[in-house]
Amino acid sequence: MKTTLGLLFGGKSAEHEVSIQSARSIFAAINKEKYEVVLIGIDKTGNWFLINKEFMLQDGKVENASLETKPENIIALIPSNNSNQIINVDTKEVIGKLDVVFSIIHGSFGEDGSLQGFFNVLNIPFVGCDVLASAVGMDKDIAKKLLIEANIPVAGYVCCEEFEYDFENYKDDINPLGYPVFVKPANAGSSVGVKKATNENELKSAIEYAFKFDSKVIVEEFIKGREIECSVLGNDDLIVSAPGEIITNYDFYSYEAKYIDAEGADFKIPAELPQDVIQKIQRLAKQTFKTLCGKGMARVDMFLTEEGEIFINEINTLPGFTNISMYPKLLELSNIRYTELIDKLIELGIEYHKSKQEKEKNF
Repeated sequence: MKTTLGLLFGGKSAEHEVSIQSARSIFAAINKEKYEVVLIGIDKTGNWFLINKEFMLQDGKVENASLETKPENIIALIPSNNSNQIINVDTKEVIGKLDVVFSIIHGSFGEDGSLQGFFNVLNIPFVGCDVLASAVGMDKDIAKKLLIEANIPVAGYVCCEEFEYDFENYKDDINPLGYPVFVKPANAGSSVGVKKATNENELKSAIEYAFKFDSKVIVEEFIKGREIECSVLGNDDLIVSAPGEIITNYDFYSYEAKYIDAEGADFKIPAELPQDVIQKIQRLAKQTFKTLCGKGMARVDMFLTEEGEIFINEINTLPGFTNISMYPKLLELSNIRYTELIDKLIELGIEYHKSKQEKEKNF
């Protein structure tokens, strides 16, 4: 009997279009003899609805991909004793059930613990990190604080809260970082809302721009170095990939460089590094994953300076997942092919869910 898998994508975040591309790649590669795939889209207003398979076969550009629905097609997931049921909101008819969910909704309302908590309420297994790691990984300020506590090196930074923000007061705190600096919304992915500032005027403008995306903004020290990424796979027994390198053709690895401009960046897979440096990078990636309570998967991004220092940039608990994205491509170096990786992640999600259920029996 096939396992019924809900593939969830789209969402309300600024990464809506990227999520669609990831979902299309997963749908094309997943073992359809093993899984009955139920396609569930979330439009930009938050409506959930079923998607037909023809939509998934389209080969549109990221910037043109978007989901739209009609009121009569809206669905909801509800918990039940024996299964997780899908109902049509308009007719109240039960139209299906799910055994496990693979949510590939990047960014806010998908990668930040929101959906993970919902799936826990539904009592349904899901792929990837649980609530805590998802929320912490999404919040760059909190993640940095935990990494610093664990003696894991990160770039120096200052956190700005919108409710108390006054540039004249903050600029003195930021001065020790020097210029240039990077300004980022604390809770956003794919370089959304990120700007580089090389002087006071640019800094003020960049902070105000970042506040459009989040009520908390970080101003981060510029680290001159190579951009290195490492994939982590597993719950307890972890596989850490060889590192890869991103060589951007932009001033920094922006949203445009990642998803719009086909020549925005070059990738070296694997990165050309001495073996001792590779091992150090892998140790730090594993330590970061465990410190932030990761489960299932994550991509750990870091900087490597000319002096050999390594600084963790961030952890991405739901990385880009097209068949050419860095996360799956790096794991191919460990002989884990794309289709096999999808299968393994689903198995890890089910395994982790079962372990939680065993603990719940003692409540």
